[in-house]
Amino acid sequence: MTPKIIAFAGSTRNGSLNRQALDHAVRGARDAGAEVTLIDLRDYSMPLFNADLEISHGQPEASVRLKALFKSHHGLLIACPEYNSSITPLLKNTLDWVSRPHGEESGLVPYQGKLAALVSASEGHLGGLRGLRHVREILSALRVLVIPQQMALAHADKEMANPASPALAHLVDTGKALAEAIKRWG
Repeated sequence: MTPKIIAFAGSTRNGSLNRQALDHAVRGARDAGAEVTLIDLRDYSMPLFNADLEISHGQPEASVRLKALFKSHHGLLIACPEYNSSITPLLKNTLDWVSRPHGEESGLVPYQGKLAALVSASEGHLGGLRGLRHVREILSALRVLVIPQQMALAHADKEMANPASPALAHLVDTGKALAEAIKRWG
């Protein structure tokens, strides 16, 4: 089986360190034989989740498209920026909209049976590590198995400037670990 992985960053900022970190992890997954669909959440614009909005207007077309993508892949590779020691609003909103029931289908369907790997990058000393814990908790509640291997790249602005940095190899290894886990358990 060829692992199919959807990859995205919880930031749409130009020059995002997390998007750069994701690119390294994607390379690792592809090197391990995975088919990776790399998306930009700018292409899936959704309003801030609000149940009243959902009742009056239904689900945004972008969330329906994302649900279909999630369902057609075995795993999630997510770069998780940290805002105030937690998850970004963009990433939380994305996960929330994808988790909404659609017709008779449970909102958990796009997540069930998936494996995920998490990476983060920050100019700070912890590399976004505190936010990864929150993303792990949310995905676990959605019935996603998050692999233990993760990478929080500290001082990412400096590390990204050094292509020979051993830390960048850890990002690549995280992507490989996800692809290998899907092969074993998928």
